[in-house]
Amino acid sequence: MTTATAQAPAAPPELSRRRTNLVFVTIVLGMLLAALDQTIVSTALPTIVADLGGGGHMAWVVTAYLLAETVSTVLVGKFGDLFGRKLVFQLSAVVFVGGSILAGAANSMLMLVAARAVQGIGGGGLMVTAMALIADVIPLRERGKYQGALGAVFGVTTVVGPTLGGLFTDHATWRWCFYVNIPVAIVMVAMAARTIPAVRSAVRPLIDYMGIVLVALGASGLVLGLEWGGNEYPWGSGVVIGLFAGSVVLLTAFVLVELRAAEPMLPMHLFRNPVFTVCSVLSFIVGFAMLGAMTYLPTYLQYVDGVSATMSGVRTLPMVVGLLGTSMLSGLVVSRTGRYRIFPIVGTAVMALGLYLMSTMGRTTGPWLESLYMFVLGLGIGLAMQVLTIAVQNTVAYHELGSATSGVTFFRTLGSSFGTAIFGTLYSNRLGPNIESALAKTPGVPASAAQSPQGLAGLPAAQARPIIDAYADTVNYVFQWVVPVALVGFVVAWFLKEVPLRDSARAGASDMGEGFAAPSSAEADRQLERAVAGVMRKAKGGPVSRQILAESGSRLTAAEAWTLGQVHWRERVGGGATLSAIATAHRMPPEVLEPAFARTAQGGYLRLSDDRLALTAAGEEEIARLGTAWRSWLDAHLEDWDITDPQERARLDRALDNMAAKLLDEGAQERERTAI
Repeated sequence: MTTATAQAPAAPPELSRRRTNLVFVTIVLGMLLAALDQTIVSTALPTIVADLGGGGHMAWVVTAYLLAETVSTVLVGKFGDLFGRKLVFQLSAVVFVGGSILAGAANSMLMLVAARAVQGIGGGGLMVTAMALIADVIPLRERGKYQGALGAVFGVTTVVGPTLGGLFTDHATWRWCFYVNIPVAIVMVAMAARTIPAVRSAVRPLIDYMGIVLVALGASGLVLGLEWGGNEYPWGSGVVIGLFAGSVVLLTAFVLVELRAAEPMLPMHLFRNPVFTVCSVLSFIVGFAMLGAMTYLPTYLQYVDGVSATMSGVRTLPMVVGLLGTSMLSGLVVSRTGRYRIFPIVGTAVMALGLYLMSTMGRTTGPWLESLYMFVLGLGIGLAMQVLTIAVQNTVAYHELGSATSGVTFFRTLGSSFGTAIFGTLYSNRLGPNIESALAKTPGVPASAAQSPQGLAGLPAAQARPIIDAYADTVNYVFQWVVPVALVGFVVAWFLKEVPLRDSARAGASDMGEGFAAPSSAEADRQLERAVAGVMRKAKGGPVSRQILAESGSRLTAAEAWTLGQVHWRERVGGGATLSAIATAHRMPPEVLEPAFARTAQGGYLRLSDDRLALTAAGEEEIARLGTAWRSWLDAHLEDWDITDPQERARLDRALDNMAAKLLDEGAQERERTAI
């Protein structure tokens, strides 16, 4: 991936521990709101349809948010690089609040769908800038744990949304699923204004406007055709055929544009990598099954089992537990063994089994058996989902990690949109005839009684039974049709290649945020910095230094090598080195370190004049030796990185300089705080 212009990166601004924590809380609130609204409406949908009508558009309440969010994550991420992420974060929050107000005040299904699209634009902006802000304001030494925590928030919030939506629907109204965002967002914007510093990106990005517009229109046309086909219009109608034909043209144009774009939204050459292609297909299928099931399971539970909106969310928790449990377990196993291929294979098979079992549920199925079936589905989704991002990051070039990760995330979100739309089409096409047949068996029952869970619950058992069976048959029909999709995923999973796991990928495999792939707009150099940091973290540091020293052929002792390294990096990126600065950075009195630097100076490698330190010619020679050994070590551990490629070597040198600059700057800030 290329950029228009590049400057020296700015180190994170100096923040106190208290302010750092406040910034992180602010960022978490943004991620919380955006991720929560992906799924919070699923348990409220039956009540929303009863209030507003338009049951045929029910899926669009979810799909409109997802599609707008997908496009927004790409576009807003670039705007953050252009105008500063603090400003874009705040504007995204304002847009999100505006969409929430409109959604809560909606008096028709069409208005609600439009409001959800506005919410999606703001939500996508919040998510992608939240991840980028972590890199802007959190010190490099501590960034990994903050990024991991933020990814976990994204994952957990996505799957617990239905339960929270049920609570609001039962104890307030469904409108509070949206109104609750307003006070939280106001607090978040106020905190952002006071706590988040304004940091401009070091990169002036090129924005693929044409590609973004074409893929948004093409995907929307396909989803709209799937939603309307057989529902609003016959499948053979000019409208539906026109939508599909127009989408094919738009998506073909998208591919052609991406082949020529200077900085494409989705580089087409990634599809020459079989691992990326297979993982993208699997990610689409996992998203298809996960969000489709989470959207329509509450409808089944409320109509067939007669539970409240809150309980329908609680009753889906077995699926959530299974999903989170196997996500964490598979990540841990992959981290320790380096083997990942088996998980998507087993996961898609278990997912297909879970969908089949759920298609057999009915009015007489007990809650414990339903919970078991949902648990099985969650196990399958978790096994298949966690390793897909890791597998892709393991096989693409380091400068394309951001593009490849975004690509897999894009296909999962697209799968979620298609899954929700197809679930909705199957549901609508089957429900109408089933309800008509059920009402014909129960003369005197008004049609309105079948339109809401509350109306159905008010009927005598004998009259309600045929209508309940109609809803059960409809949802079962939906799950039956999705089983073949999961089986296709099972077949595709066998084509996933088992590539030896990089140390950098292994280091992040147990991070649940990696599996959920929270959207990120990180630049290529920042991704490489993260990979190098992951390799070093995995290698535990100390033994690595001794190994590099031994392999370098240098005559230095470990203490001499350390002292030369401290001076070298400060001269390279800081303009000079002093003993007091090094001592303060390591929280030691200068008197403790002075003997070590004095011995190195006696060996002829350093010049020590009062407090000033400088390398001699002999010291420069030893540093060059160590640098060669260091790059050879990275060449062995950063697989697929070619030490002989001038561009890759320059990119790695830039990443190492950036990391050193940030670490030294953080040390200087620590020194200033100590002096105060």
